[in-house]
Amino acid sequence: MILFDNGGNELKKYNILIFPAGSEIALEIYDSLKYNLHFNVFGASGKPDHAKYSYPLDHYIEGEDLYITGNNFTQNFNKVLETYNIDYIFPTHDSVALYLSEHQHLVHATLICSDQKTTRIARSKKKIYQALKGCPFIPHIFDRIDEIMEYPVFLKPDIGEGGMNTWIANNRVELNDICSKVDDLIVSEYLPGEEFSIDCFTNREGELLFVGPRTRQRVTIGISFHSERIPLSKEILEIAHKLNEYFSFRGAWFFQVKTDKAGQPKLMEFAIRQASTMGLYRQLGVNFALLSLFDFIGYDVKVLLNDYEIVLDRCLHNEYKLSYDYNRIYVDFDDTLIMNDKVNTLLMRLIYQCINSNKQVILLTKHACDLDESLSKYRIGRELFDEIILIKPEDKKADYIVTSKAIFIDNYFPERLYVKEICNIPVFDVDAIECLIDSSAL
Repeated sequence: MILFDNGGNELKKYNILIFPAGSEIALEIYDSLKYNLHFNVFGASGKPDHAKYSYPLDHYIEGEDLYITGNNFTQNFNKVLETYNIDYIFPTHDSVALYLSEHQHLVHATLICSDQKTTRIARSKKKIYQALKGCPFIPHIFDRIDEIMEYPVFLKPDIGEGGMNTWIANNRVELNDICSKVDDLIVSEYLPGEEFSIDCFTNREGELLFVGPRTRQRVTIGISFHSERIPLSKEILEIAHKLNEYFSFRGAWFFQVKTDKAGQPKLMEFAIRQASTMGLYRQLGVNFALLSLFDFIGYDVKVLLNDYEIVLDRCLHNEYKLSYDYNRIYVDFDDTLIMNDKVNTLLMRLIYQCINSNKQVILLTKHACDLDESLSKYRIGRELFDEIILIKPEDKKADYIVTSKAIFIDNYFPERLYVKEICNIPVFDVDAIECLIDSSAL
């Protein structure tokens, strides 16, 4: 498809690389971009991870030579950029963002990121606190143990992420014990209140166009598994503007605060990349990845925000890859395509996935009522199927199956068992349809 602007001029379709591609942050960026007609989205990782289950095979690159710590990383990375004609790179890890920022002059594509100075400061909490020294929203940092008059205190590494290697010391003995075992820790006042993330967007002119706070609940490995949009307070807005004034942000960024015992928000850290839970605001119309890309391309962007409350709740999600290559699916109707008097939307997704991949879809059913009336009732057109085979109740479905590269989907166990024994093809109950869904396909 060729895209045109309002003036009839042909628009370039840009190639985007998400690197590394398998983190929750990376998958959020991929979900933000994969449906947009202006971009081809690729992913690359240095190690096997979930990305290989999300990207089309020809849009995913993986290899041990893609670690920034490798001797020939820049050379190897540039080969990927040149092979896939990459225009823009989304870094999804703070250390990767810093490395690519410091080596931008050697990298053959444009980094979607804040400037090098801001990126370097963001990687060190000590540098953040030093740069903002004197601001009322900075927690009290203790340079010496004898300064501490009140416990507990909070300890965290200068460089780190995901809430790892953090401690609460309830007294001086515990503090000395922790400090004797771990180097380069920051000791700060303990903040007992709620923790929030604030998603922000700054354009190429330095204008802060969006500030969106959200809760951080059920936090695991540094990721919010439950998050809700909350009203933007005056105090949080002031912190956002002060950060935007002190540092040269560009594109998506975020910061985290925690309230002290008086209920005042104190800055914990900020990052110059997207956050995985920015998907909350994406569902309200704020697509941070798209805003960032269009800003870097040179467009003047505007933020569209739908004003309703929203909750994000996530869990572990399974993806599957089958080794069986099929080009024909046989599907039952009663209690399979239709369940509890409703259309099985997951099976419908699979059917359209097969249509998009030029696989044949055959409806094989013993439906007792008028099939055309039933299809019409559920607004399913006959043309959805390459073939419809209506058989008698006493017939065996196995007798109607062309076994070459076929699969069979039916809720009825005896029917599946017989087809498996006679046709020797994979058979699936309704609960196993999900292993046939390819999330890299539309």
